Amino acid sequence: MSLDARKPAKRRAVWSVKGHKMGLREKILLCVGLLVLFGAFCPVLAQSGAPKFEVDPSWPKPLPENWVTGQISGVCVDNQDHVFIVNRNDITDKEAEVARQAPPFIEFDIDGKVVHSFGDWEIVPNTTHGCKIDHENNFWTAGNGDGIIQKYSHDGKLLMQIGKRGVVDTSDGTLRGRAMNSSHTQFDMPSDIAVDPENGDVYVSDGYGNSRIAVFGRDGEFLRKWGHQGTKEEADAGVGGAFMRVVHCIALGNDELLYVCDRQGDRIQVFDKMGNFKKNIWIKRGRSLPDNWGTTWWIGFSPDRAQQYMYVADGGDEQVKVLDHASGEVLSSFGRPGHQIGELNHAHTLAVDSKGNVYVAETNWGRRVQKFEPVK
Repeated sequence: MSLDARKPAKRRAVWSVKGHKMGLREKILLCVGLLVLFGAFCPVLAQSGAPKFEVDPSWPKPLPENWVTGQISGVCVDNQDHVFIVNRNDITDKEAEVARQAPPFIEFDIDGKVVHSFGDWEIVPNTTHGCKIDHENNFWTAGNGDGIIQKYSHDGKLLMQIGKRGVVDTSDGTLRGRAMNSSHTQFDMPSDIAVDPENGDVYVSDGYGNSRIAVFGRDGEFLRKWGHQGTKEEADAGVGGAFMRVVHCIALGNDELLYVCDRQGDRIQVFDKMGNFKKNIWIKRGRSLPDNWGTTWWIGFSPDRAQQYMYVADGGDEQVKVLDHASGEVLSSFGRPGHQIGELNHAHTLAVDSKGNVYVAETNWGRRVQKFEPVK
């Protein structure tokens, strides 16, 4: 017997359905049907995954009147999807020779064009920090070089201030004193504000000096506080209300829970409105606590009613982390360290508009705001 004779005979692949051999025409029809079927399911499968984002290089438009911004320490969005930024009074000497310091607060329309600005450098908090737009479309800001928070009307009129400018809640009232964590009228370098749409209560993350949440009524009267400067052992154990160094942000979810950035503790602490601790949402990166830069700098939610996704500005890794809100699981991220478009340098705060666009403000060396759009 030859070697060829021992080879098994080649067999043609036969397609069949329930024993029925299929001809060429039937095979083609089946392939087309499968393509249609999977094409119909692909959008569903895509929607079930974490959203992906890409930078919009055309947003914002160039600033008017030869303005230059300093550090962009805050970004927030109103009910028209207009974007506000908080700009610090710290352009370089070289920039001051050839340009103008931009105003403290700048409003952009949805296309990124400046439509309004306001604020007086002699009145706004020293070292402005963060901003929020409340349910009545008012603008709030804090100052991590001061002991005050401020509330402005949408068009820039100062409506309320809690605390005296230039005075902080320390043993001697100055930034050099020991943090007291106790005042009913002053803060110690506050960072962020959340306003309850039900009754107007004001929740303040206080802050860079103090280590607490302070709560005030809509007219500025003190209501309650909680939190203390934590130890390493408390941080490792995830003890609620023990904050490591900076209490950097606060956000009120549609679930009526407060989400607080324990920045150097690499976690988000979750409380009810009375300060009862509920849970931790960890974003760890394998470093000993306190983590010098920390991972949880700012929080935003997706615009759906359930707020399915939570977005966390991680200025330590220079990324925005996309979390499943319910479980706290990190699903994906976008951004990377760098100075090019779409890269991040000191990713400090963020905000989300009604279409799901994410705006990221950069302090220190970044000094800009970028818009990231969901990939469709």
